[in-house]
Amino acid sequence: MDTKQEFMRTKPVFRMLVSMAVPMMLSMFIQSLYNIVDSIYVAKLGTDALTAVSLAFPLQNALLSVSVGIGVGINSAIAINLGAKKYENANKAATIGMFLTLIHCVLFVIFGLLITHPFLSMFTKDAQTMQWASQYTYIVLCCSFGQLLQIAMEKIFQAIGDMTTTMLLMGSGCIINIILDPIFIFVLKMEVAGAAVATVIGQICAFFLYIIVYKKKKISVQIHRKYLCFDKAIIKQIYFVGIPSSIMLALPSVLVGILNGILAQFNQVYVAVLGIYFKLQTFIYMPASGVVQGMRPIVSYNYGAGEIHRVKKTVNYSLLIVAVIMLIGTIGALAFPQQILTIFNSDSKLIEYAVVALQVISLGFLVSSVGVVYSGTFEALGKGKESLTISLLRQFVIIIPLGFLLSQWIGPLGIWISFPVSECIATVVAYILLRCTYRKYESQNSSLS
Repeated sequence: MDTKQEFMRTKPVFRMLVSMAVPMMLSMFIQSLYNIVDSIYVAKLGTDALTAVSLAFPLQNALLSVSVGIGVGINSAIAINLGAKKYENANKAATIGMFLTLIHCVLFVIFGLLITHPFLSMFTKDAQTMQWASQYTYIVLCCSFGQLLQIAMEKIFQAIGDMTTTMLLMGSGCIINIILDPIFIFVLKMEVAGAAVATVIGQICAFFLYIIVYKKKKISVQIHRKYLCFDKAIIKQIYFVGIPSSIMLALPSVLVGILNGILAQFNQVYVAVLGIYFKLQTFIYMPASGVVQGMRPIVSYNYGAGEIHRVKKTVNYSLLIVAVIMLIGTIGALAFPQQILTIFNSDSKLIEYAVVALQVISLGFLVSSVGVVYSGTFEALGKGKESLTISLLRQFVIIIPLGFLLSQWIGPLGIWISFPVSECIATVVAYILLRCTYRKYESQNSSLS
């Protein structure tokens, strides 16, 4: 098992990062393409349908947050233990992680049944919008086991550096989704509910593909009932990273929910504008997330192995790649906003409002590179609190109060301005936190030597 993972400690950092990040970037690109195509199909039903899916986004993102957050915890626990050559603990982390995921599947069925209608009714009184939003949300939450289990398996494969398998299987699920969308929405005339059904089928198919590959392919981590036990240290290791990561990923859900309430006071169209933005920004941030996912196991493994210089190199190269992605996104948003937005909707008023929102918010894309990469670094190091701090500054603590205050003065533009301002503040704090972490690590190791 040692020789299979030793490449993370010996292979040239940049070449290894690219080889692990590129498959994840491609899979994230496919995922973001799915999100956009999904919105395009739904938008053909009208602005009310797009608004309905936008209202469902906070709850759907809460599901994704728990899925990915706990998956990141599993990923970090496996990779750090592999780096420290604690192979049995790595197997325990994988097995216990999958068991915890099954518990989460049951909890989300209950959550979906109890919270969907009360939550959605807070944001719309339109009967058609409410009907579509409810149908969509009930399906994606109550049939969420495919997504939860698929992502848990995805993070296990990523922890051992097998990014190609992850890319192929994640891409397969998305492609199935894209193919089924028009069939269920238009051919079977299920409308918005059809988009939800296509989504869960794609997720379930991806999970079964992971099971088939796991059975056929010998990987360096085993999932077996003999490793299933109540190991407090392993559970703590998973949740210590997983819970802050879940909260971090759930912040957009809370943020969108609160901002929808503020924006609805001006015009219901602004709710759709915000929904379009969050769909569109995945086209930029998901490839960046792919880089972070490629980076994370390298950082975790080398941190566990005591190779801090390789940790720093990996982080710096990741920052460079993400900055290039963000720069491309900024140029596109500033130079071609109308062309991009008309893909989603042809409503001239909606496009007019959305152009302003996209151009203003995109001013924070490039500077957000630091927050995105450093937050992922802290997750890889098993330091969930620092990662959560950065994310709170980026997506909650500053945007909501500043956006509310500015909106009272200059309307919805105040909401859009608060996004780049929060990114700038979060970047400064993230830089300071990581410098302090490096110094503390080096000080502890120099005192031991």
